[in-house]
Amino acid sequence: MYTILTDSCADLSPEIVSHYEDLIILPLSYSMEGVTETKVLDDPQLIKAYYDKLRGGARSTTAQATPQAYYDTFSALVKEGKTVLAVVFSSSLSGTYSSACIGRDMVLEEYPDAQIEVVDTLAASAGEGLMVYDALENRAKGMGAKENSDYLREHAQNYVSWFTVDDLNFLKRGGRCSPSAAFFGSMLNIKPVLHVNEEGKLIARSKVRGRKQALKALADKFGELSYGPDQVIFISHGDCLADAETVKNHLVNDHGCDADKIVISAIGPVIGSHSGPGTVALFFRGKNRG
Repeated sequence: MYTILTDSCADLSPEIVSHYEDLIILPLSYSMEGVTETKVLDDPQLIKAYYDKLRGGARSTTAQATPQAYYDTFSALVKEGKTVLAVVFSSSLSGTYSSACIGRDMVLEEYPDAQIEVVDTLAASAGEGLMVYDALENRAKGMGAKENSDYLREHAQNYVSWFTVDDLNFLKRGGRCSPSAAFFGSMLNIKPVLHVNEEGKLIARSKVRGRKQALKALADKFGELSYGPDQVIFISHGDCLADAETVKNHLVNDHGCDADKIVISAIGPVIGSHSGPGTVALFFRGKNRG
């Protein structure tokens, strides 16, 4: 069995992480109130405490994984005789993919026969996580590392990511929303509906009035773009589980999805630093990214 490696931006649920062997999550760092952390937050109380600090005005910044971090992880696995498949955060949103490639090349200089595949998901949060999940399932069915990486690259545009945020000011800080749009959006209760496009970038696609309509719009995108209801679906949220459950209910009641195949997970600090509390995101497989 080969090792599948991803990063903490994948926002995988603890249940999935504990279910699979030979899965490594490389932590990306975030800094808040003068303290830098790398640990993955998988405790609901710790995640709530993090988002409560954001709500209180604390600033959180992030840093990409370094080439050295990937080199250290890859080389340790190669020394154990492992083949590695790395499924990595979108290259359009972070330099982490570049770091993974540099780390791989450093290892290959020392171990030319090493087998290390690096896949750019062109996705974020549980959109990246959904690709990791499929990689894990493919491996369980006997698919080799090279075939698995080819599969993920070939189908990358069929992983669909749509989301909405509750506070436009977090997108403003990251340059995803103009100050004037954030101000008037907040005043008028305008909620953006965004997606991750073919290049792996965050793009605002529409605006709706009010939170309820924004959540319904996510589920409606499933109806518009998905291959159909018979699939595993991921929903991630920024400390707003009830809203994630609302999207799940729309999927079940309006689109015939199987509630048991819908996985809800928290958005961790690395993505949450930029999307903010109240973010809800929906991830599924479809004809295209929309």
